[in-house]
Amino acid sequence: MKASVLTVGDEILIGQIVDTNSSRIAQWLGEQGISVSEMRSTGDTREAIVNALDELFAACDLVIITGGLGPTKDDITKHTLAGYFGATRMVVHEPTLQHVTELLRRRGIALGELNRNQALAPDVCEPLLNLSGTAPGMWFEKNGKLAVSLPGVPYEMEYLMANEVIPRLKKRFALGKVYHKNIITAGIPESTLAETIAAWENDLPGYLRLAYLPSLSGVKLRLSCYAADAHANVADEVAERVRQLRALIPAHIAGYDNDTLEGVVGRLLKARGATLSTAESCTGGRIAAIITAQPGASAYFRGSIVAYSNDVKVKELGAQPDDVEKYGAVSQAVVEQMARGAQRALQTDYAVATSGIAGPDGGTPEKPVGTVWVAVATPQKVTSHKLNLGSDRERTILRASYSVLNLLRLALADGSSS
Repeated sequence: MKASVLTVGDEILIGQIVDTNSSRIAQWLGEQGISVSEMRSTGDTREAIVNALDELFAACDLVIITGGLGPTKDDITKHTLAGYFGATRMVVHEPTLQHVTELLRRRGIALGELNRNQALAPDVCEPLLNLSGTAPGMWFEKNGKLAVSLPGVPYEMEYLMANEVIPRLKKRFALGKVYHKNIITAGIPESTLAETIAAWENDLPGYLRLAYLPSLSGVKLRLSCYAADAHANVADEVAERVRQLRALIPAHIAGYDNDTLEGVVGRLLKARGATLSTAESCTGGRIAAIITAQPGASAYFRGSIVAYSNDVKVKELGAQPDDVEKYGAVSQAVVEQMARGAQRALQTDYAVATSGIAGPDGGTPEKPVGTVWVAVATPQKVTSHKLNLGSDRERTILRASYSVLNLLRLALADGSSS
């Protein structure tokens, strides 16, 4: 089965928002063995939507549409689809009306005409109850073609894909079985990783496909089998291939499947019954934000000192004024003192610290923009590294944050640091 994804909204075309829905929908469909042949964005006009549907249906059987289902006049997707699929009238979807009425009542808002209209759906579709919002999804079928219209709000789209669309697709079609295994790597650039595992990759059987998925936190390797039905022992085969990979890059495999670097660090801290603090200069609290985004972080994370100025590094973290003067704040000596200072001030077992030049200005020939020192303090020692992360401020901050988290992961995984 081939599918396409169509996003509707002028706000996407003018760059006002970033379309994340298409990639997420493609992931959902790919996991069910449905290949996505095209992703397209179009504006808020009937002509644009109709033309896009005609062209997409010429090449595929399923189109997932997001956007344009709100209560305002510029949201025209519902009425356009009603005409496209030959609806004769709009009918009230009672479950949606009851849901919207109760949702507004809990918020102290009276049900108005615009909100009541959210419960209207074309008489040729099957409405999909949206318990995460007010606009229902819509399921259309005609002449062997299927269109599913979903709200553009990402969390509403996610809810409907998980609870309505995917279950219906599984029931309606004989979908192929897909097997994925994700290997989360950290601390190794994509090019170096590819060179290191080249022989291993070349030895993979033809039915296993490897994808490199780089991000600022590391590179995810995805092993996939898109005809898993024909390979009864695919899980065992993948497990063996992962074992071989682990022998090649043991220090760089941080986790598997849905793991994140920060989640792995949290589990390691919990397993040790250990606590963590951060001392941040150039990262400005980003590491603390990444850590505390994890559910249950209060079990191990005590707090952070954002020491952006040198006097805070000295007064709050105990950095030595002579070292700040001699080596500068962006130095091995100072960042190590910051880590020990956070560990001492916040009374934690472990601490991480960053000090660098995020840019776009502030660099020198000796310390160009993107120079960052990171450190990890354990109960026994302090480990530090110098990073050269380039001139983009946001990427430097994120890469420094994840680099020091990976350094912490390695310290926690090393039994000698306990």
